[in-house]
Amino acid sequence: MKFPLALTLLLSTSLHAASLPPLPAPLGVPAPAPKTDAPYAPQPIVPGGVIVPLYPPDSPLLNRDKIREPEVYQFWGPVTLGAIISIHNPSIEFHPGHGQLNTGACVILAAGGGHNSLNVGSEAAPFVAFFHNHGVNTVILRNRLRSDSYDPRVDGVNDALQAIKLVRAYAKEWNLDPNKIGIVGFSAGAELAAYASIQFEDFDRTHDVPGNPLAKISSRPDFTGLIYPGPTPFARGEKPTIPRSTPPSFIATPGWRDWIHALWANEYFTALHLDGVPNVELHVYARGRHPGDKPGPDEPPATGGLANMGGIAFGTWSQRFLDWFRDLGFLDKPGVETLAARDVAANLDRQPRRLGPPPPAPANRP
Repeated sequence: MKFPLALTLLLSTSLHAASLPPLPAPLGVPAPAPKTDAPYAPQPIVPGGVIVPLYPPDSPLLNRDKIREPEVYQFWGPVTLGAIISIHNPSIEFHPGHGQLNTGACVILAAGGGHNSLNVGSEAAPFVAFFHNHGVNTVILRNRLRSDSYDPRVDGVNDALQAIKLVRAYAKEWNLDPNKIGIVGFSAGAELAAYASIQFEDFDRTHDVPGNPLAKISSRPDFTGLIYPGPTPFARGEKPTIPRSTPPSFIATPGWRDWIHALWANEYFTALHLDGVPNVELHVYARGRHPGDKPGPDEPPATGGLANMGGIAFGTWSQRFLDWFRDLGFLDKPGVETLAARDVAANLDRQPRRLGPPPPAPANRP
């Protein structure tokens, strides 16, 4: 007996579907470690990460009453780790770059989140593979947050500077060039990067004490990146001292629809530019919104990190960063002095630029 073709296909599909086993649950979903009697041991955000706590358990910089508390993970979708909160034992997570392309450079990634969460899902994890393919090593910074009763401009900045020290201390073990270690921050993380760029001397003096194994290791970043930054040390007319060895900085942000972050970006650029800090580069793109902002009906989604922003120009900022990075010598082989370092050394005795009317023209002589 022959059945119509449509019925044959229907019966075949039904029998085939009925024979399939149920799909298994997703594997490898990130999960925080359990609470124990020891200081909390963070789990890797990206598989294969090497995690090192920033401070020893008895450090006076830690809250000893909270150091055993587990982190809390917030998910963006069923299995995607989006953000972390409850960070009381801050740490770094190291990932090597491509071994055959290794430049020795290391980018410490400071995610944003308004100091209320750490948005590692968009502003840290995706950059591990991105920089790996260019021979650049990465470190994900887990810094403490305002939402957990910490002061971002004290505890958060201390975490960023301690991270730079710690990465530099392990430069040999991780095949890094100790003169190519810097920090790239996003939004609130960019605040930490901006403060770290001018407070490293004070931090090093404060912690140059007996018994500190990192005492003689510099916390100065060799470069900084500020992506849609929060308020920098120069916001609201503040004029802190700019060290002569302030590192070069790359700054990128949307403009019109993210005007406040563009203002803070410009304040930082202008302060360093007038001081004569070498190789400071600013990109203010016409279109784009800050991560978390609600876009208009005719706008691309407000996303951060490496997202292409619906095809708008701001989505290419990471390529502009690589152009700047390459131009200053950070993509050269390890051990080769960078142009960035030469320019800093050649401009240690610079004088700040002064704004004002041009000097009077010389009087005409008969």
